Amino acid sequence: MIVAMAQNGAIGKDNDLLFHLPGDLKRFKAITSGHTIIMGRKTLLSLPKWPLPNRRHIVITSDPHARFEGCETANTITEAIAKVEGEQEAFVIGGGTIYEQFYPLCAKLYLTKVEQDFAGDTFFSVFNEDDWAVDSREDLHDEKNDFDYSYINLSRK
Repeated sequence: MIVAMAQNGAIGKDNDLLFHLPGDLKRFKAITSGHTIIMGRKTLLSLPKWPLPNRRHIVITSDPHARFEGCETANTITEAIAKVEGEQEAFVIGGGTIYEQFYPLCAKLYLTKVEQDFAGDTFFSVFNEDDWAVDSREDLHDEKNDFDYSYINLSRK
């Protein structure tokens, strides 16, 4: 999983990001490039342009007839998992319901944690720090937005 969340667990509002961190977007690109990304339909539609370059896209949708140019579809979590069987790493990128369903199955979490609360309508509510061991952490400060944030790479305990 890869997710950016506020201190209060918020990850989005009105199908958009809560904050703009150019470094985090570059980190997302560096980590996911060359891999499969798995997302819900709303997350795909929130992207400014898709498909994202150099990534295989799997969109989970309950509509068996839905088609998204440049993307594969899956109607269930099980079907999405079957599509990535044998891959070394595939990334779940949201949204909230997709994170909830994949959370017990993920072995790694690439977390950007912003040390400020944001008003959101979508939350990463399943996250429990006790489930994870910290592999690496980089603490930063965003001068433009005047808040601290961290890149934290975690492995399931």
